[in-house]
Amino acid sequence: MPPTAKPAAKPAPKSAAGSLASFCPWAAGEEGVRVYLRPVGLLPIAAWETGAAVPLAGGRFAFSMAELIVRKGPRIERAFAPLSEIMAWGWERGRAVAEVLDQRLAALTRARAPFGGLDLGRPAIMGIVNVTPDSFSDGGDFFDANAAIAHGEALLEEGADLLDVGGESTRPGSAAVPPEEEEARVLPVVRHFAAKGALVSVDTRHARVMRAALDAGARIINDVAGLRDSGALPLVAERGAPVVLMHMRGEDPGTMQQNPVYEDAALDVFDWLAGRVEACRAAGLPLDSIAVDPGIGFGKTLQHNLDILRHTALYHGLGCPVLIGLSRKGFISKLSRGEAPKDRLGGSLAAGLETLNQGAQILRVHDVAQTAQARAVWEGLHPAKS
Repeated sequence: MPPTAKPAAKPAPKSAAGSLASFCPWAAGEEGVRVYLRPVGLLPIAAWETGAAVPLAGGRFAFSMAELIVRKGPRIERAFAPLSEIMAWGWERGRAVAEVLDQRLAALTRARAPFGGLDLGRPAIMGIVNVTPDSFSDGGDFFDANAAIAHGEALLEEGADLLDVGGESTRPGSAAVPPEEEEARVLPVVRHFAAKGALVSVDTRHARVMRAALDAGARIINDVAGLRDSGALPLVAERGAPVVLMHMRGEDPGTMQQNPVYEDAALDVFDWLAGRVEACRAAGLPLDSIAVDPGIGFGKTLQHNLDILRHTALYHGLGCPVLIGLSRKGFISKLSRGEAPKDRLGGSLAAGLETLNQGAQILRVHDVAQTAQARAVWEGLHPAKS
């Protein structure tokens, strides 16, 4: 009697993760693993309306592909894949990984509410009013309060959606300004524009100046130090003031450019901002009152700045509006011909439009008229959803 043939082995079930089936097997069950999503290959928002993609931060773009980034300490692995494969990969790596991916995707697709009264249905232009004698670009031009007010009036006429009034230079190597001097510089300007009904933010690191500016009518706090002053976070939470949290390497502008080092600039900045967002929420500030700024030029080399700008879409994963301040920054002249700050308009527009192409909601700029014209053309090319 012939031997009974063994039944053929069943083929292993095909992984729903597709191209990611063998990606980062070590991510399952590992302590300290961090997972990130960066939308890539952005599509017109019409792709969401037809069900072909998901929306990006309630703006003019949608996406169906992303870069999946997995990190544990210095080990970082990356892969590009459709969202369906990425989410399946998460479940195959375990519930903890899947839940993080669900949170990231929810933050990326979440529509952004108005920020401090600012409608984010179109990219907003924040006009810079430096009431300082020593800012890197226009220090001294508007140091007198009357000159600063005249400048702010011109920026509003040119199309600024809000004004950012600052009284302390934060250029690399700058010295701190006593809070009482900072108040004397900014408060007359803040009061003038608040009385007119203009939307005003105050650019300061100091809780005392924040309080005085809010009392004078400022509606937004823009802090290059991310509320590191011991009194800043309690104040913002107490007043319910919308805040822009910016990343700065080092303790202050005077030291930030002293050998800045990152394991991965874009991811390190993301992690730091995530910590500050969580601190604000723990203090009682709602997510809709928080915006983030990766801090171009603040404790970063040329390559750090470029890496962060290429990853602008990553920061939507924090669930907040993204503000980009790169106007006239030094990296532009390093890539070009060493131009002086006021001769960096072309580079400012090119880089700013690139961040709009990745969904950035607010541009902080010196050259409002030219930026407003560039935005108008950009809006024509990238219509809002119907």
